Amino acid sequence: MREIPREFGAGRRVETLWWRAASLRSGCPLVCVSSADGGVGRSVLTVGLGGLLALAVPDPVVAVDVTLRAWGGLEHRVARRTSSTVWDAVAADAGLTENGAAERLTQVGPTGLRVLVGESKLTAQRRPPTWPEMFGVIGHLRSVYRLALLDLPTADSTSTWRALGWSTVPVLVSRATVDGVQHTLRLLAHMRGAGLAHVPDRAVVVVMATSPSVAREVRAVEQLARQEAAELVRVPYDPGLARADPLDPRALSKATRSALTEVAAAVIDRCPVEPAAFSGTGSPDSNGED
Repeated sequence: MREIPREFGAGRRVETLWWRAASLRSGCPLVCVSSADGGVGRSVLTVGLGGLLALAVPDPVVAVDVTLRAWGGLEHRVARRTSSTVWDAVAADAGLTENGAAERLTQVGPTGLRVLVGESKLTAQRRPPTWPEMFGVIGHLRSVYRLALLDLPTADSTSTWRALGWSTVPVLVSRATVDGVQHTLRLLAHMRGAGLAHVPDRAVVVVMATSPSVAREVRAVEQLARQEAAELVRVPYDPGLARADPLDPRALSKATRSALTEVAAAVIDRCPVEPAAFSGTGSPDSNGED
């Protein structure tokens, strides 16, 4: 178990998070981040959550831009040390698993999170990958990393639904508005109706506040979303999340760090771990996957 940074305090919740993160079973769980709407903060949550998990998981954690577009995504949330992108990972193919190739293609965040950024060029030589190409890259990365977070497009395509269906933990991001949370509720209902009830049953809904205060009406609709998903966490407004700069979760406000810890704990609670994780730490509640 790695040392818990002082910024995240102490207590049973954070200690259990660190123990479970240190004891993930092999197989590289997939944490797939999507949303019903665009512009809700998927990429910033992917990097913030991934940065926190990189502090807790002893082996490297990777975040991958799977937005399949030539703008936005993860590239503005991590300092670039190389020009490598997902397109280079596609070109490497099975070679990603050999001789540290994946490590050379990723950027490294301030907490050690590896980030495979999206391709921003549209030329005859370089372009954003297709879904089949991206699925191949993810398959290779899973043999290299302990945990992978995927920054997916909005959930308005069959391929995104398929990725959410394959994920170990689906994470759905919403703005802290009545419309935003209601759209997430409709997405969950549509997935249940399409025979994908296991997605909302496992889903962690993250509501991102865009201002210091949240309307009472939003709190009411959040209660409905809590009944339809596995868990719901609201992340408060934080200027550190609003800036398009490299993100270090340790530098966020105390309230934001606490909320991200809750999101990370909800994710890790749904990942399979070795039963020996809790020897000597008491008997935390199990989610049935241990």
